[in-house]
Amino acid sequence: MSTTGSAWSVAMPQAIAEELRAHLSRADEQEDVCLATYALSTGATRRSALIRRVYLPGPGERHVHGNAAFTSGYVFRVAEEAATRGEGLVLLHSHPRGRTWQDMSSTDRETESGYAGISVAATKLPMIGMTLAAGTGIWSARSWRSRDEVTHCESVRVVGTKFRMGFNPDLRPVLQETPAQRRTVSAWGSAVQADIARMRVLVVGVGSVGLDVAQRLVASGVQTVGIMDFDGVEVHNLDRMIGAKRMDAILGRSKVKVARRLLAAQATAASPRIQAHETSICEPSGLALALDYDVVISCVDRPWARAVLNQLAYSDLIPVIDGGINIEPDELGGLNRATARAHTLTPGRPCMVCIRQLKPSMIALDRDGLLDDPKYIASSGIDLERAGQNVATMSAMVSAMLLAQFVSLVAMHGTAGVPTARCFHFGHHILEPLEDVTQPGCRWEANIGEGNRRLPVATGHPQALAMIASRRATRGSLRRLQVKLGHMIRAYRS
Repeated sequence: MSTTGSAWSVAMPQAIAEELRAHLSRADEQEDVCLATYALSTGATRRSALIRRVYLPGPGERHVHGNAAFTSGYVFRVAEEAATRGEGLVLLHSHPRGRTWQDMSSTDRETESGYAGISVAATKLPMIGMTLAAGTGIWSARSWRSRDEVTHCESVRVVGTKFRMGFNPDLRPVLQETPAQRRTVSAWGSAVQADIARMRVLVVGVGSVGLDVAQRLVASGVQTVGIMDFDGVEVHNLDRMIGAKRMDAILGRSKVKVARRLLAAQATAASPRIQAHETSICEPSGLALALDYDVVISCVDRPWARAVLNQLAYSDLIPVIDGGINIEPDELGGLNRATARAHTLTPGRPCMVCIRQLKPSMIALDRDGLLDDPKYIASSGIDLERAGQNVATMSAMVSAMLLAQFVSLVAMHGTAGVPTARCFHFGHHILEPLEDVTQPGCRWEANIGEGNRRLPVATGHPQALAMIASRRATRGSLRRLQVKLGHMIRAYRS
């Protein structure tokens, strides 16, 4: 039997995981089975099966006798339903005493292989086979292209107010702890550290806040950290991008290039993977890159980029931790007030529109470049100048709040889960919990796990591409000038 295809993962909302576990974990400790359907989410290098609907067996549709078995009628019924919806088929069963990622028994392999051909023919999508280790709730998964072609998934994530991942030990092995991580491990133990270190975390926007967040992630031992930004370093960034040099601004180096240099110096993993993406999340290719990660931290302040990330959290089941700061100078030029906030976007928590952190009316204006057009701003009455810019002494509060949400999400499995939004008021020194709820008719939370069928929001960012092209052309000119000067100096010396 061959193993083929690109990387695969599976994700499901926490509510679906709980429904499946309630059915598959039997009091009599026998195996059980059920079926589900999934939507496909296609990243740059990874495809994810997003479980959307559970179809529990009806009377006589499965047999439980130690090893549980599906009936053909049950499989045909759900396969037809999946095909009607444009979704793929998922076969699920339990191992009552399992505690870790589960390999297939010979019976499991024979069953899944036997139904794979039927499923693929009906749905035109690979069939997913899954096993629940009932002792711990850890899932394992496979993708079947045919009855003879199977690709083992690299991970399964359960996404909600509590976040849990199961890792294929062959594709994402436990990383060796290093001496530099000793105190980090002491905070939450080796088991949690093994999970956090294997998660792939993307930071979008590497200005003052994003750069700080990314450095602390690699310092904590996260092996794979992605950084995404299309902008370059300028002189006015140097009071906030701690670690950037004047020469970075003079040469107009990209923020991600500078960030990668700084992260490489801070990383404690034995073999860190720092992936620099010089692009915009509003580009389809930028969105595809984001879909390869397990958690995304949003450190952007533009409406369009935040809209893309807001959607991604629900449509593709990748938790997004977002936040920012608002600084208001007074009329005399002093500091009037400032507030910092952070929130996690995930099924079970309201989206950015519902918590009034994203105005839909501003998304199209930003996408069309009107928020950068002084004539339009002057005629529209939009006040973009009232708020002061972020500063280094305050940005640390935002990064701390984002990282607190991250730790609550990925490390504190036994608690109530990720907190609601938090807002810190600098003037009164108050950390306020915000209790916003999902608003009626929310489009994003009503379409959890839609994957590739998501509404097109990342439609292309020509202004970002132009900035990148201009910066690269300038770098090329500087390199040519450097070579020419070198030739002139050598000729003069000779």
